[in-house]
Amino acid sequence: MNIHINANHLKYISLITLTLQNAILGLSMRYARTRPGDIFLSSTAVLMSEFVKLITCLILVFNEEGKDFQKFVKTLHKTIIANPTDTLKVCVPSLVYIVQNNLLYVSASHLDAATYQVTYQLKILTTAMFAVVILRKKLLSTQWGALVLLLVGVVMVQLAQTVTDASAAAATASQTTNGIEQNRFLGLMAALGACFLSGFAGIYFEKILKGADISVWMRNVQLSLLSLPFGAITCFVSDASKIFEHGFFFGYDLFIWYLVLLQAGGGLIVAVVVKYADNILKGFATSLAIIISCVASIYIFDFNLTFKFAFGAALVIVSIFLYGYDPNKKPANSAGPIKVITQNAGGPLRPDEEKLLP
Repeated sequence: MNIHINANHLKYISLITLTLQNAILGLSMRYARTRPGDIFLSSTAVLMSEFVKLITCLILVFNEEGKDFQKFVKTLHKTIIANPTDTLKVCVPSLVYIVQNNLLYVSASHLDAATYQVTYQLKILTTAMFAVVILRKKLLSTQWGALVLLLVGVVMVQLAQTVTDASAAAATASQTTNGIEQNRFLGLMAALGACFLSGFAGIYFEKILKGADISVWMRNVQLSLLSLPFGAITCFVSDASKIFEHGFFFGYDLFIWYLVLLQAGGGLIVAVVVKYADNILKGFATSLAIIISCVASIYIFDFNLTFKFAFGAALVIVSIFLYGYDPNKKPANSAGPIKVITQNAGGPLRPDEEKLLP
């Protein structure tokens, strides 16, 4: 009985955390790029997020090895150094994640938080496409229908924000936020690029994760170790002059450090959700995050919620639920949850858990 309660608590705690992280990250990135004062360099923030994630995952791997330092070092050497071919495979998602994170900062700088949040849900579509192409997965007709709804919803959201009046368009073109000109097309392209890269990196990472008996935390250590050099190169290629003139941590304050920690924790939270929750509950979390962002944007960023935007956002939310719905699934799991969890405590994954692997 206690095992059931603990697992249930972990499931809902992870889902609540994911919901808040999804909503708060979009709002925080937008605020960080539009608030008064010195603007920090997004490339350095991405690099610091990877560094924080590396330290966190190293601690988790150390804990997995029974807090034995010699065993911990031996495992790192065996996985990373003694197996260079496997490590090189992780180079691909490492580079992709760095580019994706930089694109998200660009998108947050040029789109309002609500539009950014809804548009970024297109990563579901790109993930499905790469799952079919790379992993040869078959999608249900309801899932393809959900993807069409998703696309229509995002298009409506973008159309709702399009300025048709010539004078309004001229005013929008000259709009600046703390010295940075707002370019909605650039923000949209950056968000779409991030969606495309997110789908590819997620499916590729799934393939290499399932192809070897290596924990998620160790894979994240490999990712971060390889992402750090890529991130450093990105910093000095795109912002070398600014870094030498103002310093690496130019524009940093407590809020920027909070943003770095929030972004670093995002990947770790998803791993916990995949372990303890299911696809329908993840749909609840993502949908609720969209609603929170839209409502908060009205009060924080003076976002005007139009009928077209609301209808488009509603289609996105419905599509997320529909994508996680399986009409062929028998509703028999609720008959004895305590029995199922107790039998598998400390053992291998249950069949329904195996389906949740990304």
